[in-house]
Amino acid sequence: MSKGYWIVHLSVDDADAYQAYRQEVAAFLATVGGRFLVRGGPQQVVEGQARPRTVVIEFPSAQAAHECYASDAYRRIKAMRESISAADLVIVEGWDATS
Repeated sequence: MSKGYWIVHLSVDDADAYQAYRQEVAAFLATVGGRFLVRGGPQQVVEGQARPRTVVIEFPSAQAAHECYASDAYRRIKAMRESISAADLVIVEGWDATS
């Protein structure tokens, strides 16, 4: 089974309020098997355009990634982010080299 990923590009309007969101989402994701691979480190856009911050979160499966996003618990946490940032989020199924 292939892993699933959230790939998020975002712009943050209120850095202080965003810290509270980061803590809430990290605690929640740990309970559903989500693991940060990239969490807003330095980036260089070499083609096209991207928002200033990039986050990549790995899940045990694409289904788990979709279920997490659709969950009531994440919707409540997401509301914190929506008021202080703008984001583009895609859910991607990982490539299984054994297939």
